Amino acid sequence: MPLIVPGLQNVDAQSSNAKSQSSWEKQLMGKTLNTDGKTDELTFAVEDLPEVHRIIQPGQNVTRDTDENPPKQKLKSSVQRGLRQSLLSTYPLLAPHGDAIMPKKGALESIKLPDRVVLYVLDGEPLFFQPDMPGPAMLLPHLRLVHRFPHAFPSLRIDRGAIRFVLSGATLMAPGLTSAGGRLPDPIDGPERAEDGRWSRELEKGEPVIIMAEGKDTACAVGVLVAGTKEVKEKGKGPVVEEAHYLGDGLWNLSTN
Repeated sequence: MPLIVPGLQNVDAQSSNAKSQSSWEKQLMGKTLNTDGKTDELTFAVEDLPEVHRIIQPGQNVTRDTDENPPKQKLKSSVQRGLRQSLLSTYPLLAPHGDAIMPKKGALESIKLPDRVVLYVLDGEPLFFQPDMPGPAMLLPHLRLVHRFPHAFPSLRIDRGAIRFVLSGATLMAPGLTSAGGRLPDPIDGPERAEDGRWSRELEKGEPVIIMAEGKDTACAVGVLVAGTKEVKEKGKGPVVEEAHYLGDGLWNLSTN
């Protein structure tokens, strides 16, 4: 049966009217949508739905929802400087590319999305975003920025078997990293870098990380570590990365032009 979810046209209004939404959800629970207009105690019609709704048919790809034309807000120069400094301090290997990413006279804009994510774009190109996640606020790179500078971000590599789970937004578990096709950091002396898919220092819980995949040249996801990589090596099980963005999700498909 299809999935009925709130529409995108008036997200704020729906959020402030949670009781009403809960009421119709309870009325429809366990029932099947009948498109011919006839209903009984086991079915309901489109007319029974709230004015703002969406019907997601079986097999339809469902990702985090984003408005097709979200409003943009231009940022003051002082805000842009602060964001640039925060980005480069979080990802120091981006420093040589700072002017290419955020020119001093560039017009950086922010987009507030329904899932409480703030996306930052420059000339229509998504750069990074600030997700609503537990812990201190942080800037995470959009995958399009990662693909431009793939060696500038701490990384892990999953085996082929974990790819489909990562691309569904699932939490990344240890077995996908500790298998023969996975890669965890291999600490070495010298500046941090990526070599053969291995980052050159252990990564700590709470650090942002990009996810590479066995047999693929480009990153497939961005997330935050919920366990340090040294601990993952020792235990070999449990959750490792909470995903915030992956190929094919709403953030990837969002039109920012």
